[in-house]
Amino acid sequence: MLIVTIVGVLVAIALPTYNEYTLRARVAEALTLADGARVSVGEAYAARGAFPNSNVEAGLPAATSISGDSVASVEIDPGGVIAVTLSSTMGGTPSMDGQTLLLTPTASDGSVTWVCDIGGDTTRYKYVPSECRR
Repeated sequence: MLIVTIVGVLVAIALPTYNEYTLRARVAEALTLADGARVSVGEAYAARGAFPNSNVEAGLPAATSISGDSVASVEIDPGGVIAVTLSSTMGGTPSMDGQTLLLTPTASDGSVTWVCDIGGDTTRYKYVPSECRR
């Protein structure tokens, strides 16, 4: 009986931690999928001196065609902002279903730097990489 109790306690501790870990990995996958869009936005800025305002201007396919297991779409918004919409099956508490990560470009001295944000929703910071926590 003691062994069953110990195993039960270990599972109660380990399962939520594992679920958070897998969700963080899925969010990291979303940022990896956005890397291609970052390159396209940077190249568009280098070529024209202005950030693109859409996927077409950045030379990318439609937003919903850039998707994966964890990503519903990758869309270029005005000013070159990349909006990565997560899938509706992400899970988590609070839920990450359909949340949007924003990657905002800034040009300085001929290079483009990026700021990642999850809309200032600090309740979801435990799921996003440290670069997305503001």
